[in-house]
Parts: sequence; structure tokens; C-alpha cells
Amino acid sequence: MEERKKKILVADDSVLTNRITSDILKRAGYEVINAVDGEEALELIQKERPDLLLTDIVMPKLSGLDVCKVIRDDPAYNLMPIIILTTKGQEEDKLKGLELGADDYIVKPFNEKELLIRVKNLFKRIDRNRLANPLTGLHGNLDITMEMTRRLDTGERFAVLYIDLDNFKAFNDYYGFSRGDKVIKLLADIIVEVCHKIGNTRDFVGHIGGDDFVVITTIDKMELLSQEIINTFDSSIRLLYNEEDLKRGYIVTRDRRGKEMKYPVITVSIGIVVNEDHRFKNPLEIGEVAAEVKAVAKSIEGKSNYFIDRRRG
Repeated sequence: MEERKKKILVADDSVLTNRITSDILKRAGYEVINAVDGEEALELIQKERPDLLLTDIVMPKLSGLDVCKVIRDDPAYNLMPIIILTTKGQEEDKLKGLELGADDYIVKPFNEKELLIRVKNLFKRIDRNRLANPLTGLHGNLDITMEMTRRLDTGERFAVLYIDLDNFKAFNDYYGFSRGDKVIKLLADIIVEVCHKIGNTRDFVGHIGGDDFVVITTIDKMELLSQEIINTFDSSIRLLYNEEDLKRGYIVTRDRRGKEMKYPVITVSIGIVVNEDHRFKNPLEIGEVAAEVKAVAKSIEGKSNYFIDRRRG
């Protein structure tokens, strides 16, 4: 399958600079769209979803700095890479742009080689950052956000499983980080295996961080996947406990206040958010509901379980 061309939005009110920059990028194999002011740039970002914004600072209607701020404040687009174009003497504006979240800058006039190197290096850095947690090799937060945004934009009906562990911190304190990493790796492997075995080919598995994972699937598969993940994890986690702790049924360690506590075998809780009635505008809204639903799942102590948000509207 041919790899999709990276799409770059060039925003500059100078017709000449806009054309020269676009021609350089097109010859290098990029798809280019153009804006001549900040308002048009924001409209095209929503409509075209470019992979990178290359914007001049001084533009009519909205400046490049204004555009940067709007993008970084919007959860649907705040991970988009940005390169700002400055001229000599705009030192303060350059620093302000970087402060607002721009990833890099180029001083005009620039040569073709410098432009392509900076664009290429930024894409490389973004791609490296997308590689999720090195422990699991799963998609990270950037890819999770982009996948949710893509599905929301296409009007797709889908379910998101938010998965995390109960009593994991106590296990980590008691057995040490090395065995704690084995638990996280175990859960990641189980999620991937279950999705491959009984899920869909387009199911998405991501690692938010720590013991938090995400699965994006179809609504008809959400409960089947959740129950299989729970069943497999419950039977597998016992292998990572010492025999005497299993016989006792708990480990003994201290909580944050220093009080000695008994913690049962680790369980898994899954909060499920459904976009059945298309009520979510962006991944942030999904995450807010997920936090509520997962809290309900975790409140049912003593066993692994899942809970579905069935609210509408």
C-alpha cells in the first residue's frame, strides 16, 4: 500500500513567500494547502486536518501567534506540530511563539535545504514520540488522540474501553518495580492477544501510561472483549505472586499515610464509553466521561469487572 503523503498547511499573507514555500514542499513530495491569514488557517485546520502547520507570525485578521494559541488550547488539535516563520529582528515574537507551543522556527529568508531539513526532522521527532511506552511498544497518547479524532470526524459509531489495574501500586511497592513492569507487560499482551483473537481488524490498542490502556472497538464487540480480557488476566496474574501470598489471599504493605494495609490480588477495571448517539465533539469529552465510568467500575471492590456508560445526549 502506498504511504499517504504528509499534508502541510502553509499560512503566509505574502503571495510570493507562500508560493515559493509551497513549491519547495511539493517538489519534496508533500501535499500542500495554503492560507493567507490566520482565520483562513484555522478554518483549513478544521476542514483539512493537516499533519503540520508552517505559519508566518505577522498576518492579517489573526497573527501566527494567535493561531498557535488557539491550536494549543483546543484538545482536538493541540498535538499538531507547528513551525513558525520569522524575520530577523523578531526575536521576541520567536520566543513568544515557542512559549505558546510552536515546535520550531525558521528565519526568513531561508534556503530550500534548511526548510526541508527542519520539516523532515520535525516529522521524524513526532514519529519517534508516537512510539508508545518502550515497555509495551503500543501506541501512545498522540496516536490515541488522533485515532479518536479521526473516528469522530468520520461520524463513526464506536466504543472506547479504558482499562486499568486495582491494587497495582501496593503490588509495585511490595514486590518492586521489576515485577511491577511484568504486570503491565502482561496486561498489554493480554489486551493485544484478545483483540487479535476475537476483535476486529481495525481495533485500536493504546497505552496511556503506567497501568492505563485504551481499546477502541465496535459497539458489538465491547462487552465480549472486556469479559475476555478480565477472564484471561484473572487467571494469569496469579503467576506473578509468591505462593505464600496467594495462599494468604493478600499482601501486606503500608498506604500513603504509613498505615499497614492488606491488599488482595490485583484485579482489572474497565470503563466503557459509547459514542452511539455521536454526542462527543472531541477526545477530551470522551476522556471526561471515561474517568467517571472507570471510577464506578473501580468502586466495585474485590473482583475484576467492567461498567458501561449508557447515558445518552
